Amino acid sequence: MTRDEFNAFCASLKATSHVVQWGNADVWKVGGKVFAICGWNDGEDAFTFKATDLAYEVLQDQPGIRPAPYLASRGMKWLQVYDERGMSDASLRDHIVTSYEMVVAKLTKKMRAELGL
Repeated sequence: MTRDEFNAFCASLKATSHVVQWGNADVWKVGGKVFAICGWNDGEDAFTFKATDLAYEVLQDQPGIRPAPYLASRGMKWLQVYDERGMSDASLRDHIVTSYEMVVAKLTKKMRAELGL
């Protein structure tokens, strides 16, 4: 997946917002909460997302995937796909959707209603 494809996919999810921050990373949010990031890999594209407990345990040691720098070191379950071998584009899209859904589920009912979610 390219950075442009990543950004287009994240933009297709309902009520998302995009900012560029943290060293030129594309940061995608819903309700002001981060669900996906592209960047943080020594100038190369890498894709970071919030993971379920099971996905984190299964995927964190796979080739091309690692616990996300900065986020995982703070005890959060975020993964980073930093190499094409990590996972297919389809799997990456599925994990981004799961991350988005996990973040939406943590938003208040009022916020979800305001966003139409």
